[in-house]
Amino acid sequence: MMLRKEHGKINVTSLVERVSRYAVVMRNENRTSKPIMDSLIQGLAPLPADACQSITFDRGTEFSAWQQLKDGIGADAWFCNPQAPYRKSTVENTNNRLRRYFPRSTEPTALTNRYLKSICQTLNSTPRKCLGYRTPAEVFESEVMDIQNRLE
Repeated sequence: MMLRKEHGKINVTSLVERVSRYAVVMRNENRTSKPIMDSLIQGLAPLPADACQSITFDRGTEFSAWQQLKDGIGADAWFCNPQAPYRKSTVENTNNRLRRYFPRSTEPTALTNRYLKSICQTLNSTPRKCLGYRTPAEVFESEVMDIQNRLE
């Protein structure tokens, strides 16, 4: 998610797990690809490898260093076709929810890690009809536990 250009290069990356709708939001100091990939790797590294097998990106230049993901966390990268916005509807829905908390005019200094974590906690603890009124956190935890049980 980009902020206004006059605010500089700071932007926000949002990741959403498709099954659970669990969201992770990260602040990026730079719009270039390498720092964004580094922060993705750092943010996803604590998860079990089976929990982040692939990531689907839009066609932005900030994701051009996608090859780093395979080396860093073993995740494959996929890209949406330009005429297929339905492939990223979950993340676009999440971005719309996030815009309630920070519109494009938001000052980057307001986007502290603590603030972004509190927004994620709010999103991930809100029950969703599409999840049978369970929260994304509940569903994600259940999915991770299922993965770990299958590996044992």
